Order: sequence, then C-alpha cells, then structure tokens
Amino acid sequence: MGTPRSFTAAEMRRYERHFILPEIGPAGQAKLARAKVLVVGVGGLGAAACQYLAAAGVGTVGLADGDTVDPSNLPRQVLYTEADAGRHKTEVAAARLRVQNPAVNVVTYDEFVTPSNVTRIVDGYDVVIDGTDRLDARYVLNDAAMQADIPLVHGSVMRFTGQVAVFAPGHGCYRCLYPQPPTDDLPTCADLGVISPLPGIVGAMQAIEAMKIVTGLEGTLLGRLLVIDARTWVTYSAKIDPRPDCPTCGGGTSPGLAQED
Repeated sequence: MGTPRSFTAAEMRRYERHFILPEIGPAGQAKLARAKVLVVGVGGLGAAACQYLAAAGVGTVGLADGDTVDPSNLPRQVLYTEADAGRHKTEVAAARLRVQNPAVNVVTYDEFVTPSNVTRIVDGYDVVIDGTDRLDARYVLNDAAMQADIPLVHGSVMRFTGQVAVFAPGHGCYRCLYPQPPTDDLPTCADLGVISPLPGIVGAMQAIEAMKIVTGLEGTLLGRLLVIDARTWVTYSAKIDPRPDCPTCGGGTSPGLAQED
C-alpha cells in the first residue's frame, strides 16, 4: 500500500468537502493525488472533464488533442475564450489547469489519436476519458485501452441527448455495442447541433466516473450505458452484454472495478 499520503494545511482546506465524505476521505483523496487520468479530446466533453479532475486534485491529467480553438466551440467549451481562437486546445487547457490547481501535473499531447500513436499516448494511465467526436478515433482509443487493460469512460452528445458508459475487458466495450464502424459517414454535432450546456454535463459525469474508479467506489457505470434526454430529463440505463466473439475485450478480465448489479 505504500506510505500514507500526508496533506498540508492548505490541501486540507482545499479538499475538505472530500475529506468529510465517508466514501472518499483522506484515503480516497490520496488515491486521487496518485492517479493518472488521460482525457482524449479537449472539446465540449473533455474541457469540462479535465477542469473537474484538476480541481479535485487528480495528480496527473493528460490532455490529447490536435485541434485548435474555433469561435464555434465557445458556446459549449467554456474553458476557452475568443482570445484563444487559433491556439492549440491542449496548450490553452494546460495553462488554465495549472492556474486552477498548481499541484496537478498536466501532460499534453498536441496530436489526434491514431493507430500509430495511441499505444504511446495511453501508456501508464489509470483511466482514460473518451471525449472524442470522431468515430475513427473512438474505435482506436477503445481498442488501445482494452488491450492495455485500462478502464475507458465513454461519453457522447448529439442535439439534446447524452450518453455515458464505462468499458473494461470482460465487461463490454465500444465494439460490443457497435462491432464495426459504419460504412457511411454519420452526422455529427456540426451537422445536427447540440445544446450548449449538455457537453459540460456529460463531461462532468465522465469526471465523476473516473474519480469513482480511482477511489474504488461502487456503483460505476461499468458495463452499463446511461442515456440522458435533456429536453425531458428522462434517463435510462441499459446493461452492456460483452460479446463472446469481441476481438477487443471478450477474453479479458479487469479486476478491482466495482460493478453494481
């Protein structure tokens, strides 16, 4: 288990709401301080997720994205401002997170995930958050995380609908839901739109799931898909049945993740 983490008076003050939670407490906060969480895609989902992870004291936050800030991002990616237009998202996000919590180690990868770089990028992380908006990247990230036995917190939004799930070997993955990418290009938020606060809500939920995984809390969305309708606030969850023939996750197991029956 190692030497118990000690906290300074300033840290005790900063994280006092966590310390008084029986489910987290000093031991859980120490786990967060040791954790390494990778956020892939620092757009609507990732920008929200990474802010909460850094604010909560996650020790290392990785940011992977090859995109730059565009004015059309600003209504839903509130980490950025008009002055950031044209700048790399990872550069801007990293600077903001380091101001938000100087104790957090922020690592940047100014590149899109591809089959040639994804293994290098995910290596060494405890949890990966999928904030991508490209199907090809989603499959690449899913396969790499499952092969490395790293829990993957999936999120997606479209119009008024959001989805969150946790994938891990033996409990289902993205390919268990959608075995192969569609042959035709599917519409994106750029085509159909998205209500601006929704990515922030889903991204915050992804951050919570990552923190639950790190601290060992029960009740994660492991093996479940949660769907949110922001028009009516009707939510439902569906169990993800691992496909026995899934080439990515079917034969593995992922010990230590709490699952709710």
